[in-house]
Amino acid sequence: MQRLKHLVITLDGPAGAGKSTIAKCLAKRLGISYLDTGAMYRALTLKALRLKVNLEDEEALAVLAQKTVIAFTEVSDSSLHVTLDGEDVAEAIRSSEVTNNTFYIARAGKVRELMVRWQQAIGQAHSIVTDGRDQGTVAFPKATYKFYVDANFEERVGRRMRELEEAGKTVDFEELKKDMQERDHKDFTRAVGPLKKADDAITIDSTYTNVEQTVEMIIKYIK
Repeated sequence: MQRLKHLVITLDGPAGAGKSTIAKCLAKRLGISYLDTGAMYRALTLKALRLKVNLEDEEALAVLAQKTVIAFTEVSDSSLHVTLDGEDVAEAIRSSEVTNNTFYIARAGKVRELMVRWQQAIGQAHSIVTDGRDQGTVAFPKATYKFYVDANFEERVGRRMRELEEAGKTVDFEELKKDMQERDHKDFTRAVGPLKKADDAITIDSTYTNVEQTVEMIIKYIK
């Protein structure tokens, strides 16, 4: 596909809908960068856990964020690879401990404001495909294209379970189901940057399509 002019394409949606994988593939198809916003929140969560910062203390988290350098380096597959204060933390931020505590960072208003500014700066410097919970509503309200990627709950749980098993982790299906129900509730109901579909976003149901098929669905909307 011919390389396009400056683009910001947002993919929002719930956990397990396949946003990140779809966003990476879409970015590669378009020849632009993929911005993993979730990695930013995970990276700060990792630092907070390492330093034993009180995750309930929004002021302490904001101070920590201001003293933190979260950067991205573009790698060969067009992804923007996250570093935390110069350290490559791509593997460390995927631990279950980080995953289960990231919502503390995500709900902290002052931290989110800073994260959004970082994301917007990247979006000004690069053509990007970005995924998250509030990319089309808060971070990039004037994005070139906005999509809301969803799938039914059972399918989302199944995908997350397969993802964890492929990473060599032992997973209890019922426990994972409960964790994802709780995560959905937190995402949809938090006071700051809750998950919701932007009014001008196009809904993409990925329940019965694989990654390649879903990307093709999205490509059709991109002129």
